[in-house]
Amino acid sequence: MQIGVFVPLGPYATPAFISEAARTAERLGFHSIWAPEHVLLFDEYAAHYPYTENGRMRNASDAAVPEPFNLLSFIAGATTRIRLGTGICLVPQRNPVYTAKEVATLDYLSGGRVDFGVGIGWQQEEFAALGVPWPKRAQRTRAYLEVMRRLWCDPVSSYEGEYYRLPPSRQYPKPVQQPHPPIHFGGESDAALRRVAEIGHGWFGYGLNPAQTAERLQVLGGLLEQRGRRLGEIVVSIAPNTRGVDAATIEAYGRAGVNQLILAARGRTGDDLLASLAELARSVVEPAAAL
Repeated sequence: MQIGVFVPLGPYATPAFISEAARTAERLGFHSIWAPEHVLLFDEYAAHYPYTENGRMRNASDAAVPEPFNLLSFIAGATTRIRLGTGICLVPQRNPVYTAKEVATLDYLSGGRVDFGVGIGWQQEEFAALGVPWPKRAQRTRAYLEVMRRLWCDPVSSYEGEYYRLPPSRQYPKPVQQPHPPIHFGGESDAALRRVAEIGHGWFGYGLNPAQTAERLQVLGGLLEQRGRRLGEIVVSIAPNTRGVDAATIEAYGRAGVNQLILAARGRTGDDLLASLAELARSVVEPAAAL
């Protein structure tokens, strides 16, 4: 099993510290580093955040959440091997041509290290502030991903559909990874798993314990079989959120069918966070490598 880590975000996460933390994660054997996306945060919002008991995000409304492709490009320049993931890019909020360009550029500059984690979004206020329709965002996501796929793969790209029109045009550079960087769908609902089964290369589940993961993978396996695919084709990544992870837990996730755990190093200071990374490497990365 492989172990990833989220980019450190906090008051001490200066550019110099982010570079140091990314290099440290790479040196300690972490497989990947993941950057979240929210272009805006709100003090008040109507939706129930699905990953906490009280339905509220843990981030303060003034928390620094850098734009993920700029952030990952910065990290790419400080590292050589660690994979670079968006966890999660809010695709329907974005222009698909610009997003395709950002993904391809990051993959090009990093030497083919991008994992494109995508989702449909959960916070209606963010869509409204961006002037993007909230209804049918899942359908818009599928259309936008097809626009991106054509831009990544076709010498001359075009698309005509309900949600976007792309006239014949060229976009370069193409991604290093062929045919394009893997697409990992976030979300735990049946609808999210259907998106994985139809066009995904990976599934990014959040806040699930091993038993919950196994149940969701049973559903995903059935959906894949309906489309002539196998569960073994899908990279399964789980971010346990705040759950403690030890050797026994790692084995349980492995038995459930998980390929990668994505963890968060924590600390009140930069030194604390680097110490947390080192402890995760000792207690999680090394045991996971033996599975």
